[in-house]
Amino acid sequence: MSNTNQPSPDRSAHNLEDARLMQRVARGDRSAFAQIYDRFSRPLFATALRILNDSAEAEDVLQEVFLSLWEKSADFNQQRGSAFSWAVTLTRNRSIDRIRMRQRRGVLLSQSVPEDLGYAGPDDSADSTADLESKETAAKVRTAVKGLPAEQQKALQLAFFSGMTQQEIATTLREPLGTIKARIRRGLLKLRENFALQQ
Repeated sequence: MSNTNQPSPDRSAHNLEDARLMQRVARGDRSAFAQIYDRFSRPLFATALRILNDSAEAEDVLQEVFLSLWEKSADFNQQRGSAFSWAVTLTRNRSIDRIRMRQRRGVLLSQSVPEDLGYAGPDDSADSTADLESKETAAKVRTAVKGLPAEQQKALQLAFFSGMTQQEIATTLREPLGTIKARIRRGLLKLRENFALQQ
């Protein structure tokens, strides 16, 4: 009677080869990294897409995961599990982080977008304290955003107020994707600094 808990010979061979490739990646072997990409990219993309239900965001997650695999390859320990399971865990965690970011963005939008865009907010005087706090937060966000360079303001507005992906922003602004990512990253860092100064 066979033990169903044991990995199949084919899977064991794959895991062993993946581990060898990760060891080479840890030594800076770009060829091994390319092989890892070829072996993992399709199932990892499918995992991210299943969680996010957005192909552009899944592509972003995939890039982030492979960057992590390259940078943290020396941390891989075959005794803790296969390289593929490690990559899947990274992909799931990154995807869940994206969903949490969406939720936080939704809270920010609910607090600031109607007033920012000149629309009247909902008429609800039941909790005037919460309403006042929301208005104060919106004012702080507006002031902090105005302190950013114009190109960073534009990228952040499209990302957070229009809900565009980074690829869509790059297409809209006719800029390289890397440029847009850098603008958003620098803008968020500066926004956090500006916002902190107002606290």
